[in-house]
Amino acid sequence: MLKIAALTTESRNENSTTIDKMSTGEILRTINDEDKTVAYSVEAVLPDIAATVDIVHTSLLNGGRLFYVGAGTSGRLGILDAVECPPTYSTPPELVQGIMAGGMIALVEAVEGAEDDTHQGAKDLAEKKLTRLDVVVGIAASGRTPYVIGVLQYAKKIGAKTISLSSNQDSMISKYADVVIDVATGPEVVTGSTRMKAATAHKLILNMITTSTMIKLGKVYENLMVDVNPSNVKLKERAKNIVSTITNESYERVEEVLEHSNFEVKPAIVMIKAGVNFETAKSCIQMSNGFVRNAIEIAKRGVLG
Repeated sequence: MLKIAALTTESRNENSTTIDKMSTGEILRTINDEDKTVAYSVEAVLPDIAATVDIVHTSLLNGGRLFYVGAGTSGRLGILDAVECPPTYSTPPELVQGIMAGGMIALVEAVEGAEDDTHQGAKDLAEKKLTRLDVVVGIAASGRTPYVIGVLQYAKKIGAKTISLSSNQDSMISKYADVVIDVATGPEVVTGSTRMKAATAHKLILNMITTSTMIKLGKVYENLMVDVNPSNVKLKERAKNIVSTITNESYERVEEVLEHSNFEVKPAIVMIKAGVNFETAKSCIQMSNGFVRNAIEIAKRGVLG
């Protein structure tokens, strides 16, 4: 097995060897300079991220689910990205899920040894009743976490699509992946503290995967989240602003239409833009597979015809 000291993420950063003697401003500047490199590291793997998005998009269209799996910071990042999908895009909670070594308690406190259990990774994924329609993204900054290896091995056996996300080239988890995303973020400011650059890169990439997939599923019109779930006052105000922005209608008019559309943003937009009722708007959205732009055109043709 690869010695951990040989990993790039465990190497010493020559730019921070005197960080313990720096002033506050110098420490922050050093961290910031290193953080600036993260976006370029992500840019280098955009083709691999694109391949992942296409796989996830196809899977979700065909009834599959997306699973993020990791340990420690990697697991927390997967859960964070997953739980943001329902309020942002009105997806069912089971569509994008995060699984973490040690279970949900590990979100807030360390569960010693959880990441070293290969068999538990497979067991946790099996409990989700994984099918060949699903996609599993194994996340591990080191690229060698046994828990994640167990997850990817099990997913491969089932026939699900597998993605590895690591911050080391030629990672161990990549051996079990259909698509490999090895984002080389280099040595950390504090040696081995992969919650820094490595985690930042992974956060950016997970955001890219779900956001791009949701756009391709028709959950964004122009650059607005038209499938937002207005479950609180703030999100209801956002819904009003979205509809008002797209339709150029007054706040009062938009509020009235949203009341008639059960605060569903997509139907409200189609109702105003095409001059149709709620039922017609819903039908047009269904006919357009959820894409508002196409739904408006279908509704207009119906009105004009």
